[in-house]
Amino acid sequence: MWSYFANPERFDRLAAAMLPWTWGLTVLLFAIGLPWALVFSPADYQQSETVRIMYVHVPAAWLAMAAYAGLGVSSFVYFIWRHNLADLAARALAPAGAVFAFLCLVTGALWGRPMWGAWWVWDARLTSMLVLFLLYLGYMALRGAIEDEKLRARAGSILAMAGLINLPIIKFSVDWWNTLHQPASVIRFDGPTIHASKLWPLSIMALAFTVLLTALVLTTMRTMIVERRLERLERQRESRLEAEAAL
Repeated sequence: MWSYFANPERFDRLAAAMLPWTWGLTVLLFAIGLPWALVFSPADYQQSETVRIMYVHVPAAWLAMAAYAGLGVSSFVYFIWRHNLADLAARALAPAGAVFAFLCLVTGALWGRPMWGAWWVWDARLTSMLVLFLLYLGYMALRGAIEDEKLRARAGSILAMAGLINLPIIKFSVDWWNTLHQPASVIRFDGPTIHASKLWPLSIMALAFTVLLTALVLTTMRTMIVERRLERLERQRESRLEAEAAL
């Protein structure tokens, strides 16, 4: 199945069919999740109204990590099997993941100022998330600095795969080191410790962010496929003109 959709033409048709649904579902989920999270959910007894930042901060953190995991897997697939569609997926995931990582850092700073009394601390969780954001920027900068298409795809794949080591550090940093950042309260072996009144809107927002990432990646990949087609047609036209001029 995966090899079937590795063909750009088939993938383009699949993406074209999925995009109206993914964008529509994104709008619907945010229309439900945002009012529920930012208006109707209860304030926290300790954090008061500041807890509402969690409904953006936590999904942004999850999706930043998920996007990088997808980036690493796509890079591995390209590096081993040279599937161009996998490289397109990696390229599409990088800017979206960077935006989620940046949103995570900004909302974390907004939460940290009233809760910790500082915009930033060199906490293990915060520092490893900053490293993730820099990995995204480094990946895009590396690809932009190399002109040869195959070489930049290969170099980007190596960097992306190497950066995967940072994901378990982000996840388990609060368990491995003594940090200010609170431990996990949703994804736990013994089940969530967060109250249902907050867990439900948080889950809706996380799903909304997930579908948004899917829509963004599909849209970007379709755009890249069209750009490649246009480049190929332009090269063919130039070759034809050169051949006609030589006659």
